[in-house]
Amino acid sequence: MELELEREALVGYETVAEVTLCQEETLESIVPDACPDIARIVDVCGQATLSGKQAREGMAQVTGMVRAVLLYQPEGAGSLRRMEVGLPFTCQAEAPGLTEGGTVLASPRLRQAEARALNPRKVLLRVDLAVDVTACQPSERTVVKGVSDPEEGSLCQRQYQGEDYQLCSVQEKPFTFSEQLRVQTGTGDTPQLMALRVQPVCGESKLIGGKLIFKGAVETDLLLQEPEGGLTASHESLPFSQVMEVAGSGEDADCQVGVEVSAFQWEPVGDGRQADLTLELLAQAQVRRARPVTLLQDLYSTAYQMEAASQPQPLCRLVERSVRPQTVRELLETGELVRSVADSRLALGQVTQAREGNELVLTAEAWLTVLYLDEEEQVQCVRRALPVTCRLECPEGAKCQCRCACPGEVFAAPAAGGVEARFTVEFHCLITQCKAVPMVTAARLGEPRGTGEGERPSVVLRLACPGESLWDIAKAYGTTTDQILQANELEEDQPPLGRMLLIPSVR
Repeated sequence: MELELEREALVGYETVAEVTLCQEETLESIVPDACPDIARIVDVCGQATLSGKQAREGMAQVTGMVRAVLLYQPEGAGSLRRMEVGLPFTCQAEAPGLTEGGTVLASPRLRQAEARALNPRKVLLRVDLAVDVTACQPSERTVVKGVSDPEEGSLCQRQYQGEDYQLCSVQEKPFTFSEQLRVQTGTGDTPQLMALRVQPVCGESKLIGGKLIFKGAVETDLLLQEPEGGLTASHESLPFSQVMEVAGSGEDADCQVGVEVSAFQWEPVGDGRQADLTLELLAQAQVRRARPVTLLQDLYSTAYQMEAASQPQPLCRLVERSVRPQTVRELLETGELVRSVADSRLALGQVTQAREGNELVLTAEAWLTVLYLDEEEQVQCVRRALPVTCRLECPEGAKCQCRCACPGEVFAAPAAGGVEARFTVEFHCLITQCKAVPMVTAARLGEPRGTGEGERPSVVLRLACPGESLWDIAKAYGTTTDQILQANELEEDQPPLGRMLLIPSVR
């Protein structure tokens, strides 16, 4: 007779791909007619924006745009000029198991950019991108909790009580952010905007009912050129707050929210001393929680022979969720005297992992760029690629998901031999560990116990083997653990070694 089993569906998401794609894009561009000829390219900066993302069969696709700004010295005398170029990009990541019903999360970053003048009216631009791609596929796992009517077949069942830390919701919300900025604090002529960088950072998120409330700030960096030619940098943190609908998560869930720039626009207002900044942003949220789970690990009948099938069921637990800031202090050698620093910025690339015993070494690629004035008051640029490391304890077999961010500003100042820069990189770490728990998937009752074996003894006397549990003994002799405990006056569910046990049979 086939036994009726109690089953439960665990609904959530499975992460089928999590990768950082690094690629290079190049483009030849003509200098616009309104711009003078190029004598020397000083710097290339820019912003990577997310245009779209798509889940396909076994593939995640991301598209976007890099808005690069070239700062160059024109032929003859004069202050710096700017030239803006757009480079579209498309990247794909293999995602086995992903379907069109899945969700793709993406975060593009401009790691570094450079340009070379082919002639005074033509440049070759190269940008180096890093795109974090996470592909999530809706999933439904069915687990067996127990037998519907254990008394009917004189059944004993062993259940595992635990929890499964799973991705229970993936949501996103586009929204528009607008703010008016001052481009000048004093009096005099209005400076010219040379470069604009924006970075949305989510600093706080909380679930209340079925709503996810998240707050953060758009970190805005302006590079301005004064009428007399001097460069000044301006940083401003612009707060935002949004609400997103998230169903079936629970207020005790953990939220991870990232905000990406889809498009931005800068429009001077009035005499140009103020400007309207408008951003099209996309919030991408992953919600995880620990869900209680009951699994039927084993069962037997004291009255009937039984056949049972089982398979391992993976369950995940949260080991650690933390933010680990790493402060970096670096000297960028210039080989010349630095009079002043005009601007400094940091770009983060791929994060790699290496294991050293029980420790995990996380290494983030960082590209540091500083604009400075030399002895002759000429604008120069120095760049340095450097690794930033973070060490943390991580058990064998555990998995660490890590993303990095650079909160706040990069501080740079003239120093002996060059420029000294200070900044902080935050490692956002999520460590989980999975284990396989045996689970009964089907069971059938057969003939009554003892059929064809003759008279069974009412009591058996034997020693417990090392590693053998009372459950194993009771199952082998068709009795119950409670009867063994009572017959031997034991209080713990662990057989004493070296002592003979009375094993009564069930009649």
